[in-house]
Amino acid sequence: MNIFKKTLPRRTLLRGLGTSIALPLLDSMVPALSSASAQEAQPAKRLGVVYVPNGMAMKSWTPATEGANFEITRILEPMAAYQDRMTVITGLNGAQSNAGVHASASTRFLTGAIPARTESDLQAAISIDQLVARQFRRVTQLGSLELALDQNDVFGSCDIGFSCQYTSTIAWRDANTPLPMETNPRLVFERLFGDIGTTDPAVRLQRIRKDRSLLDAVTERADELNRSVGASDRAKLDQYLDAVRDVERRIQMAETQSNRQIPEVEQPSGIPDTYEEHAKLMFDMQVLAYQTDLTRVITFMLGRELSGRTYAEIGVPDSHHPTSHHRDDPVLYEKVTKINEFHTRLFASYLDKLDATSDGNGSLLDNMLLLYGAGMSDSNQHSNAGLPLALLGGGAGTLNGGRHLRYKEGTPITNLHLTMLDKMGVSADNLGYSRDNLELLAEV
Repeated sequence: MNIFKKTLPRRTLLRGLGTSIALPLLDSMVPALSSASAQEAQPAKRLGVVYVPNGMAMKSWTPATEGANFEITRILEPMAAYQDRMTVITGLNGAQSNAGVHASASTRFLTGAIPARTESDLQAAISIDQLVARQFRRVTQLGSLELALDQNDVFGSCDIGFSCQYTSTIAWRDANTPLPMETNPRLVFERLFGDIGTTDPAVRLQRIRKDRSLLDAVTERADELNRSVGASDRAKLDQYLDAVRDVERRIQMAETQSNRQIPEVEQPSGIPDTYEEHAKLMFDMQVLAYQTDLTRVITFMLGRELSGRTYAEIGVPDSHHPTSHHRDDPVLYEKVTKINEFHTRLFASYLDKLDATSDGNGSLLDNMLLLYGAGMSDSNQHSNAGLPLALLGGGAGTLNGGRHLRYKEGTPITNLHLTMLDKMGVSADNLGYSRDNLELLAEV
């Protein structure tokens, strides 16, 4: 039996800071559901990856104790409120490389592969986020989002002999195609909602219909050309039409989802002045993307490898990469620790928002598999051993948190990749040189 309560108007707005934000669907806006009805709602699984550049201050990251109720270290402290939904993983190794150590760090993080030493014909492997995106893109408008905070305008500040693209992304569509990371929150908004400046459903539907008309005209013209050109040109047109059909699929999906209740927000004006504001706004874009189910896969780089960013706002005006070569100097090590701690503090604010956003019978965080970590451990040694990794969220019931798991030396990170794919419902018998899931982590 349904129990009806006093309801709020569905278009209730919060006003402040010069903008209006429509509330998401609240319990007070709809009749209370019976417990049986509530159980029927099956939440969607979502995958998130947040990458930290230039290694980690490992002594301030790694818990001394293993198993449940592990010690919260200084760098993990900002995330302490989520210890019960956090699994810290130590002992996993990335593939070893004697050259291009920073290019290798970012490339192997989600692929397990070592990049080929080249500046043109790139070679790595498909990343696990894209394996998940291949499956989920059937039900979302966007297969995935690739985001970052450092712009890729640093040519000359890359590993010698290696393309800068290796250090500027962690996502690979296939072995030869690195995916660019978007840094401008305004452009992220446009990718999610188009260049309409708002998430207002009426404005969105009007734009969708306009796009549909333009697409019909393009398709008709392409069909005409296809009948009048040679075989070689027809092959090129077929590739083009494949892309057009993907756009058509997205428009159709947008039409069917146009009545979905989503937060009404205005388009960001661009990149904020400070790193903290930039990071928080990009995290906000990710929450919005998951909440509206426009995508279920997002990768995010808090910095590119070899990043020379300074952090004067936390008392570290020194360039990050040179400082990461701390030589065990206590002063430099403290600065690296401060940077790592600053990153987890920003990440914790993202966790707060995910946890505060309802999704099914829980929150977005409950239904996410969220990987946080770096592609090298001790930055001073460019180490590939014992990478700093943490999984957060509940994975829609597939992940038990509150543990520190230490694996035997030499266990490859690709074992974690296979385990994550399994939890996301993506079938893979092997990945790189791994054919095994992680014991304990897989038993959930």
